[in-house]
Amino acid sequence: MAKLQPVLDADGVNALLQRAFPGANQARTTIITEVGPGRLHMVGPYREGLLRPGGVISGPTLMSIADSAAYALVLAHIGDQLMAVTSQLNISFLRGAQPGDIHAEAELLRLGRRLAVCDVRIWTEGPDRLAAQANVTYALPG
Repeated sequence: MAKLQPVLDADGVNALLQRAFPGANQARTTIITEVGPGRLHMVGPYREGLLRPGGVISGPTLMSIADSAAYALVLAHIGDQLMAVTSQLNISFLRGAQPGDIHAEAELLRLGRRLAVCDVRIWTEGPDRLAAQANVTYALPG
């Protein structure tokens, strides 16, 4: 398998997403902090509206972060091809995500001509206390 090399760095992906989704980025819903070969780190800043009853971050919020991290990772490696779309997202909730910034570490498992497959690990307390793990597949424009 060829070594995966990103074509955009963290600033490039942030700028691309801001141009593509100007309204969403005004709220600074996510920030890509690091991009490397086949990987990406994203942070979703904490705010009170993310909590569900019981005082933990809601499942839909974690699914959104997983999907956003996978999308950003794919764009980092294929460039300005915004029509990549989610074709599958499978998530396992491992423990309640405590209030705090939401971190997502995404890894590109396969980048083909038509599909990109990503693994996303999500936490608030630390990478050794995962709150969720997702497998996300993107259909690539072709």
